[in-house]
Amino acid sequence: MGFDGFSESHPFLSAEAMQGNLELCFQLEQYLAEISGFDQVCLWPAAGSHGELTGMLIIRAYLTAQGNPRKKVLIPDSAHGTNPASAAICHYDIVPVKSNADGEIDPHEIEKLMNEDVAALMITNPNTLGIFEENFKKIADIVHAKGGFIYADGANLNALMGVVKPGKIGADVMHFNLHKTFATPHGGGGPGAGPIGMCDKLAPFRPTPVIVQKDGKFALDGNRPQSIGRVKAFWGNFGMLVRAYAYIRECGSLGLHNITRMAVLNANYIRKRLEGTYHVPYAKPVLHECIVNDKIQNQYGVKTLDIAKRLMDYGYHPPTVYFPLIVPGAMMIEPTETENKQLLDEFCDALIAIANEAKETPDVLKNAPTKTFRRRLDETRAAREPKLRA
Repeated sequence: MGFDGFSESHPFLSAEAMQGNLELCFQLEQYLAEISGFDQVCLWPAAGSHGELTGMLIIRAYLTAQGNPRKKVLIPDSAHGTNPASAAICHYDIVPVKSNADGEIDPHEIEKLMNEDVAALMITNPNTLGIFEENFKKIADIVHAKGGFIYADGANLNALMGVVKPGKIGADVMHFNLHKTFATPHGGGGPGAGPIGMCDKLAPFRPTPVIVQKDGKFALDGNRPQSIGRVKAFWGNFGMLVRAYAYIRECGSLGLHNITRMAVLNANYIRKRLEGTYHVPYAKPVLHECIVNDKIQNQYGVKTLDIAKRLMDYGYHPPTVYFPLIVPGAMMIEPTETENKQLLDEFCDALIAIANEAKETPDVLKNAPTKTFRRRLDETRAAREPKLRA
């Protein structure tokens, strides 16, 4: 975005006047398709959740064109929390799928639930427990045999790049979280970017316009009669696309593979250091994130929220807490590839020190945080009785 031609390009420019922008987007689509194994990519959705909705709209459009949009969507209890909302907005009934004792989806459970009323299975892989769904291909075959589709939640792609291509193991459509895997900014309400990859079967229904190349020039093709139409004004959040493009070009294929290796190594290192101090609910190896909970600390009257608040006194933003919902008192720790061993050790040392405090001085945790600008808020009351004016 440091180039004036990108940072100052106006969205009302004609295709002829923004050839560089379109070429960058065209190449980014190709890069993401190669990384993920999908036939085509659309860059326009503005966030991961928006990509989910777009993907489900495409599935519904395809099935409607076949004469029956179907009624249900299967969603595992280990999926990301926005999956049910995306399916519901598309007028589908949600059918929950329970994970087995290993934290994975059981293909036999899918066989029991899958029928001609089911439009899709939305599956996060690796799931929110950080566990890779080893039966992904088998499950996809079961869903496809009944005419359904596999929607893959691609938020955890930083655990797969250079190792597994979801589009090659049975996924039909998937969103990318550019902020999570490809280093674009995240938080503060945006902007974001949630491109989607899809198989050729679904491509006629993709959002318009479509970037096409002809005679060395790029154009925007809106003549797609089966398309679900526009999902975003203009051409997505272009600044985020520039950043993702630059990141992919900077890292290259080997660099992206190393990102995956480091994300997995970091998560497993944290898990190993905390094992025994905190309860680890699942024995299977993890990929990019690890889950621990407060089962050990409960005997001292200390809960996950107390631990999270105390972490703030040690100078750390707490990890995601109480999610995934299938783990009581969960703490989801996702270091990504960016942290070095020294920082990981400092973080683990803080959590271990807090665990010792839970044994010896639990009231310290219950009264945390003490070093922040605000003390602990009544979060339940704030949610139920919001005061939006001073």
